[in-house]
Amino acid sequence: MFSSRLPQGLHANRVTLAVEAARASRATLLDLTETNPTVVDLPCADRWHGAFDGPMVGRYEPEPFGLPSARQTIASHVGDEGRIQPEQIVLTASTSDAYSLLFKLLADSGDEVLMPRPSYPLFDLLTRLDNVRSVSYRLDGDAGWCLDRASLERALSVRTRAILIVSPNNPTGSMLRAADRDWLVGLAATHSLAIIADEVFAPYPLAAPRNAVSLSGEDRALVFTLGGLSKSAGMPQMKLAWTAVSGPRAILDEALSRLELIADTYLSVSTPVQLALPRLLDAGHVRRSAIAARLRENLETLRSVISGASSLTLLEPEGGWSAVVRVPAVQTEEELVVRLIERESVLVHPGYFFDFDDEAYLVVSLLPRPDVFAEAVKRVARACHAGAPA
Repeated sequence: MFSSRLPQGLHANRVTLAVEAARASRATLLDLTETNPTVVDLPCADRWHGAFDGPMVGRYEPEPFGLPSARQTIASHVGDEGRIQPEQIVLTASTSDAYSLLFKLLADSGDEVLMPRPSYPLFDLLTRLDNVRSVSYRLDGDAGWCLDRASLERALSVRTRAILIVSPNNPTGSMLRAADRDWLVGLAATHSLAIIADEVFAPYPLAAPRNAVSLSGEDRALVFTLGGLSKSAGMPQMKLAWTAVSGPRAILDEALSRLELIADTYLSVSTPVQLALPRLLDAGHVRRSAIAARLRENLETLRSVISGASSLTLLEPEGGWSAVVRVPAVQTEEELVVRLIERESVLVHPGYFFDFDDEAYLVVSLLPRPDVFAEAVKRVARACHAGAPA
C-alpha cells in the first residue's frame, strides 16, 4: 500500500526507547541535542512585532520564485559586491523544500547525488523521497575534515548529477577551503555536474581558517547556494529559505527557466513572511548575535571540561552549532548514549547517527542554555571517565 521511497521499518531504536522511558518516569533530561533557537532562552528583538500588519498581507499574488521585493531583499542580504542579482534568488519555505526542487531539476529516478560523510542524516531521506540515490564521499578527519578528493572522484559515475557541499558541515563544523573549492568547481565543470552548497550555518564561524570560502556567486560551474531564516536569523518558525543560483550564463538561464516551472508547481513560500522580510532580517541581527555569543560561551565551557578529562578529545569545530567529542571505545556509541540517558539524565547524539567512518564519537549541540550545557558536559565527562580503562 505504501511507497518504497519510505523506510520499511519505522520501529524506535534503543536511544529513542530510552528517551521515552526517561520522560515517562518524569526524569529531567539535560538535552545536548537541542538545536531549536526558540526554546533555549535567547533574546528575541521586538523589532519584528507588527511586521505582518498591512493591507498587502491579505492579497495573493503568486510568483514562482517569490515576490520581487523579497528577492531583492535577499539578494542584498547575501550578495557579495553585487554578484547575486534578485533574478538569481529562489525562495522556498525551507531548505528541505529547496533540495526537493533541485533534485527534481537535476536528476531522473535512480540518478545520483554525492553527499559528504559524516553529515546530517536528513539528506538520505530527502534523496529517497525524490527517487534519487545518495552516494557518499569522505571528509578526512585526519586533515581537519577537508573533503577527500580521491574518495569523491571514486564516487563519480555516469549517473552522478550533483555534488553536495555543506559548509560549515553538520556536525563536524569544518569549512570549505579555497583550494578545494577551485578543484571542486573544475571537476563539476569538466563532468557537467551541479554543485549544491548548503551554507545555512555560514553566519556562525567559530575558529574559521583564513582560507575558508563560500560558493555563493561562483560562476565557473552551475551552483545552488542555500540559506534561510531558520539559522541565519534564528527563526525556524518563519519558514523561509533561499537558493542563490549562479553559473555560466547559458546554463544558468536554462536552469532558471526549468526551475521556474517546478517552483510554479509548488509555490511553497507564504506571502506574509515575504512581506515581513526586511523587519525579520533586522530583528535577526539581534538573535544571530545572541546565538553566536551562546555558541562561543558553550564551546569554551566544553574546552575547559575536556581539558580536565584525559579520556575525551574535542575535535575543534570551525563553524556551526555542533561539536564532536571523541570518547573511549570501550563500549558501542549506542550503549554509551543509553547509559548517559539512564544514569546521568543527559541526551547526546551518537556519532553513527551522522555516519562517521568508525566509533567512538558523541555529537553535542552548542545551543542549550549555558547552565544546562555546563552541567550536562560535566556529567558526560564523569561517565566517560568512569567507563574508561584504567
